[in-house]
Amino acid sequence: MDVVKAIEERRAYRSLDPVEITDDMVMELARCANLSASCANFQPERFVFVYSREMLEKLKAVYDKGNAWCLAASMMICVFSEKKLDCTSPDREWYLFDTGMATAQLILRATEMGLVAHPISGFNAEMAKDILGIPKEMVVIAMVLVGKKSPNISPVLSPKQVERETTRPPRFPLEKFAFKDVFGGKFG
Repeated sequence: MDVVKAIEERRAYRSLDPVEITDDMVMELARCANLSASCANFQPERFVFVYSREMLEKLKAVYDKGNAWCLAASMMICVFSEKKLDCTSPDREWYLFDTGMATAQLILRATEMGLVAHPISGFNAEMAKDILGIPKEMVVIAMVLVGKKSPNISPVLSPKQVERETTRPPRFPLEKFAFKDVFGGKFG
């Protein structure tokens, strides 16, 4: 699969079937995240890959009510970092950008491997830190839920989630977010 195909096929499905997660799969995802660009090569991204049944069970408590579908994931990846791990700028939180780039590469590789890698924000970050032993000074940025796309719609999904499961949510037209030369500048 080429990168464009992975980008086009990547979807944040919520109807997940179990998939066996192996150490080799996890190492491949981590390797691809590690190849991401970062400011001055500081590599601020940090990940905890959770795929033991015991730890997945402990993490059930961290998900928001609307994320009951998360319980079907075969792996949860906690994405975190800390500002001091990256380039510093008085007006930007650069570590967030670098960690996001590494996470995107991980998600695209998961897609290429035939997996669904769905990033979420609906969770209790402090509780996740406690369960996973992440130092208090770190910032939990996201969780990425991993599984196989199920051919069946999960019964725990809301009507809006079911709609998004069956139809790709609309994307903005390019002229809404991509500009030529200056903000608002038009192409062609």
